Amino acid sequence: MSRRVLFATGISREPTVGARDRGQKEKKMVREKSPRVAKAINIVGGDNCALFVATCLDPYYGLRYAGWVWVKPDWIRAMDAKSFVRTCSRDAISWLPDEVLGKILSSLSTKQAASTSVLSKKWRYMFTLVDNLDFDDSFSNNNSFKSFVDRTLALQRDFPIKKFSLKCHIRKDNEWQKVYVGRLISHVVKRGVLEIELRIKDRGPYRLPHQLFASKTLVRLSLRLFLGKLPSFVSLPSLKFLYIDAIVVKHEDLLCKLLAGCPVLEELSLLLKCISIMPNTISSPSLKRLSVHYTCRIFNSSLSFDLPNLVYLNYSGFSLCDYPQVNLESLIEAKLDFHPPGVAKEDVMNLVMGIRNVEILHLSPASVDKICYFYDGLPVFNSLVRLSFGCMDKRGWELLANLLKHSPKLENLTIKDFYGYTGHVSMPLNQVKVLHVLGYCGTAEELKHLKSFLKEFECIELVQVDVKGKDYSIISQATKDLMMLPGVSVSSKCQVKVTILK
Repeated sequence: MSRRVLFATGISREPTVGARDRGQKEKKMVREKSPRVAKAINIVGGDNCALFVATCLDPYYGLRYAGWVWVKPDWIRAMDAKSFVRTCSRDAISWLPDEVLGKILSSLSTKQAASTSVLSKKWRYMFTLVDNLDFDDSFSNNNSFKSFVDRTLALQRDFPIKKFSLKCHIRKDNEWQKVYVGRLISHVVKRGVLEIELRIKDRGPYRLPHQLFASKTLVRLSLRLFLGKLPSFVSLPSLKFLYIDAIVVKHEDLLCKLLAGCPVLEELSLLLKCISIMPNTISSPSLKRLSVHYTCRIFNSSLSFDLPNLVYLNYSGFSLCDYPQVNLESLIEAKLDFHPPGVAKEDVMNLVMGIRNVEILHLSPASVDKICYFYDGLPVFNSLVRLSFGCMDKRGWELLANLLKHSPKLENLTIKDFYGYTGHVSMPLNQVKVLHVLGYCGTAEELKHLKSFLKEFECIELVQVDVKGKDYSIISQATKDLMMLPGVSVSSKCQVKVTILK
């Protein structure tokens, strides 16, 4: 197969619209000659100078790039116009500084970037500048995948890696493959990787290499696998972001070991499946954001939170029997989505008490139903400003009335719909200024409920209604109905806004 490379360039000292148009025309020219030009990529390298580079290479060799590249004026100042034109006519992209070329190659997939090493002697070593590696064995057999990975790492030598992504499927009883994947992970850790994303399919638990849990440079770690036993010692002094989407069985020390070894962790996301024992305590003095979701029921389990600096909590899944300790003094926003509803023996009030300092609170219909069993002990939410509330029945509306009494600063209230509201539950006097109703259908019954609901909202300034569907006649009628609001003591400054529910 003959090698064919096309280059098109357009340059402007000031990146004007005209310069961009010329670049677009040249990019179109390249596309007409070869339909396999890659996507456009923007790279920031300086200011006051814009360089457009479009390249195309036969698919066998892999390099495909088209886009605007911003470069520093110093990079082209030494080259006069004639030499620039002469260079561009031969090989424009190779003229770019290595720093820019490295960013271009890092924006491509690893397979495409590695294939550029056949272009010339210069390009053979250019791949060492790539700091993002991603490997996926979904469409290859074991031998070809291993061969590609080995060749790629040989080209890279021991240069630093910024991000490493691995997606692989370990075949049944393939111990050799498990060992190879472990060595690969250990290799990138040794090279000072900053971010790792692992998606490993295995029929049984996979034990990650201990080197992964002793990295001094790792900042972000994402795991999606059947998680095996953790090493006895974990030390990740630079880790700030940890995401675990895993099947876990009988590893009660899962978070005890991990969090103890992550002194600067700021964000933790847990999606746990088939777990038989929940970690008893999630404790970290540095954690700021926490998302917890588990998809299986855990009987007779409890969970404590000792997170004094947490500002965001997203908790969903089956509620537990008890939450003995909840230290969330700095919490600003909380989302609760318990399921399934209607199980009275699971006491969630300690958790509700622990989030009493929030400013923003989201309660799903299932969470409201769960809290209804215990709302007589509802705390005072002195800082609550915004509340999103879903309801299933009359008990839920009674809980909302109680929440309004216990939230003296509440100004923004979102109601997911008026399902189950009959008007028999009157709302207390409150300070709500904005009412947002979701899923409004424009029926006469809904309008009646809304009128009844608003009777005690003396401070209301805006009523926003999101209408289901795209029937503009319903929107028009809903606007007219809401503008009238006869018999309701709404202040004259109150505005009505009707929008389409997205």
